[in-house]
Amino acid sequence: MDFKTIFSWEAMIPIILLVSLIAAMLCTLLFKNLVKSAISLSALSAVLSIIMFLMGQTLAAVFELSVCAGLVTVLFISTVSMTRDRDEEEIAAITKARRKKYYALPVVLLVITILLFIVWPTVNNNFLIAGDTDTTKSVGDILWYDREIDIVGQIIIILAGAFGVVLLFKERETK
Repeated sequence: MDFKTIFSWEAMIPIILLVSLIAAMLCTLLFKNLVKSAISLSALSAVLSIIMFLMGQTLAAVFELSVCAGLVTVLFISTVSMTRDRDEEEIAAITKARRKKYYALPVVLLVITILLFIVWPTVNNNFLIAGDTDTTKSVGDILWYDREIDIVGQIIIILAGAFGVVLLFKERETK
């Protein structure tokens, strides 16, 4: 490859997008102000939707942009604006109590990882590449027979969100 091919716009755009994605992710994680963190999360979703669009996944890109970058950010910022501020001692006590709950988390993750490696060979490994679907099949057939691992991923994400909301309300009721 020559110099012009390596540093052409076609080669640099994915690199710029990935660097932007990582920068937005780091800003989301490292900002102490929740509003700034929510705005960074919105920027992360916007960059991710651009990447999805460039990969040919236009519906997923539109969904990511409208729901994740739009609706979720608005709901998060409105929730942050309605919550009260806490002093340093209260935050330290809550952080200490939360850390105690998660001491077993590395062991649980290790067990889940080992189980996944044991079960993985039995899972249908016929993963489809984006845009490599048979257009004669119905959406239901594609989702349930060709992309079943995507359904499992969606189920896990929905359950994680539901359990997170349940734990949030359970924590508030005990106070």
